[in-house]
Amino acid sequence: MPLEAALACFYSFEPNLEECSYDELMAEVEVRAAHNVLEACAQTETVERVVFTSSVTAVVWKEDHKSEAQVDERSWSEPNFCRKFKLWHGLAKTLAEKTAWALAMDRGVDMVSINAGLLLAGAQLSSSSPYLKGAPEMYESGVLVAVDLQYLVDAHICVFENSAAFGRYICFNHTITRPEDALKLAQLLDPSSKPCSPSSDELRIVQQKIQNKKLTELMMEFA
Repeated sequence: MPLEAALACFYSFEPNLEECSYDELMAEVEVRAAHNVLEACAQTETVERVVFTSSVTAVVWKEDHKSEAQVDERSWSEPNFCRKFKLWHGLAKTLAEKTAWALAMDRGVDMVSINAGLLLAGAQLSSSSPYLKGAPEMYESGVLVAVDLQYLVDAHICVFENSAAFGRYICFNHTITRPEDALKLAQLLDPSSKPCSPSSDELRIVQQKIQNKKLTELMMEFA
């Protein structure tokens, strides 16, 4: 049954990258922002559910990510691994989401998170997007995914209105596992670039390891 007459807090943190850069300091800022928002929601009786927008980068980065058989909403990126390889977007999203979950559980806030792939719209649709730091490794590991804006919006509405929604949901509707997928994404990120044909040893299809079955089933039930 959908939540009736309920108010939601839809939370997302995206800094203006023209004025600042994604670094370890930005991760601290994002953690404080997440804490402050969840604390405010805990003190606001009219907020029935928090829909927390996180990222796939809070899921995929860890020491054994290349050998992992499957990645889903139970997976978490490792902060030390992110620091080691300067994966600041992954570090920020991981620490902020963990902070939000800890406060939500402590204060009894009904929270659901959306761990989104690369958004194919707006400021993220750029080769300089901090999400794409380590993109070749994500591709090789079968976890490079993207999401259309409308699909992301629909997912947010679904997890808010469906009272059965719980926990984390990985959100994407595009997987980049073939050379032609990678070329298409590269052209979207930089339309002025000239596409080049991949060499014969780059023609293999990588195995998709990341799964969004939990969200797919929820959205099918709710349609």
